[in-house]
Amino acid sequence: MRVAVIGQAAFAAKALDALKSRGEEIVHVFAPPDAPSGKPDPLKARALELGVPLSQPRSFKSDEVYGQFRALDADLAVLAFVTLIVPERILYAPRLSAICFHPSLLPRHRGASAVNWALIHGDTETGITWFWPDRGIDTGPVLLQRAVAVAPDDTTGSLYFNRLFPLGIETLVEAVDLIKCGKAPRIQQDESRATYEPPCRDEHARADFSRTASEVYNLVRGCDPQPGGFAVLGEARLRLYDVRLEAQISKEAAGTVIAIDEAAMRIALNGATMAVRKVRLEPSAGKMAPRQLAEKGLLEVGNRLA
Repeated sequence: MRVAVIGQAAFAAKALDALKSRGEEIVHVFAPPDAPSGKPDPLKARALELGVPLSQPRSFKSDEVYGQFRALDADLAVLAFVTLIVPERILYAPRLSAICFHPSLLPRHRGASAVNWALIHGDTETGITWFWPDRGIDTGPVLLQRAVAVAPDDTTGSLYFNRLFPLGIETLVEAVDLIKCGKAPRIQQDESRATYEPPCRDEHARADFSRTASEVYNLVRGCDPQPGGFAVLGEARLRLYDVRLEAQISKEAAGTVIAIDEAAMRIALNGATMAVRKVRLEPSAGKMAPRQLAEKGLLEVGNRLA
């Protein structure tokens, strides 16, 4: 099958490898423009290694890009980790149109930060979806879904890289096989179950210690590694990573640092305690153990985080 790949990052690079290993003819790869640092995107780097035709458009909306895409005479487009808007006329240009990966069980958690919000909302199950994209944001008919359990100590990073990423590549092969044999379903999404959240950014990442322990904990792990859940220490943001929820209940006010040892610092919450193993005190760019901050006199037991 003649396949065009649109995407970025490690996921798209692995998707390209999976398609090539199955014998699909990759007619073109569309990767993002180079970053200001000059470091190539992993998809671009892999396409160059494989000698696959490559383009890096800044937009897919121009007539020039559309004409280029039409001329490929592709059977299928595979959208693997796409952040740019891909217009309908490109989605429907291939003979069999396009399929797109999304790291949630659509229609739940539409949007760019599906993994973050699954954890922030305390979901105990999520998964992956391959769907047929249309003009909406993650609204097209479902081709294939697989569910995974969310572990109590999962972070956005661990959930995505350890389970959703590999499952997405595994099911891409299955999805393409279904298409090739004419058995790929198009199951309409149930709009009554749909949720949509914005990209998870700093405006969502501040811990509110007036909330329950589970809400604070879920926010912090849902923002790990990006954008990094934070609390305010003095006048600086203290980013919190690698957290665990413990049953211990402190008499101190929620947000108070109640202990610091070699392993972690512990923060009192409403109904529990949160152990924090790594922190980053802005403007520093480096993560460190809380004990290291304490040794520098920048953190101490009794500090009240806000």
